[in-house]
Amino acid sequence: MYVMSQSNSEDSKNYSDCPPEFVTDAEHLDVLNELIQREPIFHHPEFGTTRQDFENMTDVSFWEVGASGRRYSREYVLAEVVKRYENPQYRGIHSPPENTWKTKDFYCRQIAPYNYLLTYTLVQEDRVTCRSTIWRRSSDGWKIVYHQGTTVQDS
Repeated sequence: MYVMSQSNSEDSKNYSDCPPEFVTDAEHLDVLNELIQREPIFHHPEFGTTRQDFENMTDVSFWEVGASGRRYSREYVLAEVVKRYENPQYRGIHSPPENTWKTKDFYCRQIAPYNYLLTYTLVQEDRVTCRSTIWRRSSDGWKIVYHQGTTVQDS
């Protein structure tokens, strides 16, 4: 379960938010609401938990830039996600329990026909990241084209 929340003063005094002043155009609110349900990516069992499910939700050209700044191929990311679901105890160094995560400040912008950039803030206990995902609407449903998580530092 993920908690969607609005910015509040308690959150704001702990870190610098991603700019919350962006407002999604009214014509894209349906897309925004669909994509909010899919973020954070790969953390919603209702969209699948198998390698085939993850392949189906990613474009063949998918790649990611992690919070470390490293670039990851589709193959690497899918292998890691499969490990997570095969062994529920498998967690990376910075992975607090998912049921404590909060998402907020969602913004969606169409960047090309059928392609949308979704940005938001993810709060995982003391770790805050600004997330960006490029989504493509296809005849097979939503596909993830690109994802990036950038750690937010206290200022």
